[in-house]
Amino acid sequence: MQTTTDKLALEIIDHTALITISNPPANTWDADSLTALKDLVEQLNANRDIYALVITGQGEKFFSAGADLKLFADGDKANARKMARLFGQAFETLSQFRGVSIAAINGYAMGGGLECALACDIRIAEAQAQMALPEATVGLLPCAGGTQNLPWLVGEGWAKRMILCGERVDAATALRIGLVEEVVEQGQAREAALQLAAKVAKQSPSSVTACKTLIQAARTNPLAQALPVERELFVDLFDTEDQREGVNAFLEKRPPEWKNR
Repeated sequence: MQTTTDKLALEIIDHTALITISNPPANTWDADSLTALKDLVEQLNANRDIYALVITGQGEKFFSAGADLKLFADGDKANARKMARLFGQAFETLSQFRGVSIAAINGYAMGGGLECALACDIRIAEAQAQMALPEATVGLLPCAGGTQNLPWLVGEGWAKRMILCGERVDAATALRIGLVEEVVEQGQAREAALQLAAKVAKQSPSSVTACKTLIQAARTNPLAQALPVERELFVDLFDTEDQREGVNAFLEKRPPEWKNR
């Protein structure tokens, strides 16, 4: 398992994949890194030993500043369409990762950088982090899920403040409005995310995948439609080895040994 670009670094720690955005000085995204992220998440999905994914930025200042605006300076619509498609494919693939994805926001998360974090299941921010979707400030709009994912987390009012008014939020405000789930001291986001990811390994990976599918479906499916699906997926777990292992491990008072099967 490997990345196809040196702008993303991959490290496997037990059952967790650690991805580091490594494109200094601001860890911006481009066609190569977006394509590589999509390919990498697909590889991780195929690896049954990977239960969680942590993504963070290299260095002390930036998680990611998003797209390099030089890509859009000439007003080329064909290039804009290509980049929008690559952003969408990369972050939608990240959102559909079958395990738990955690963004360790170690600094500025701007534009496409914040949209990457929004595509994850959980966000941990360092105290000095700053977050914004400032695309309208330069005549653009968030095209990688920002207009859809942000309101789901923070509500319509704060989404409009950040997108329509260009308001930047600090980590404390992000925690208060539900944009992040935890704030840690500077330099601690990576370790905090890895510790949380390690907890995922104590859960049945089959159950996690089913639960994540149901939780994310709650965004669009009415409750009356979702509840029968919830019950069916519960029954479907009885086709897995993990279900039998989990119940019997509990009854036998021993740690379970998951096989993700």
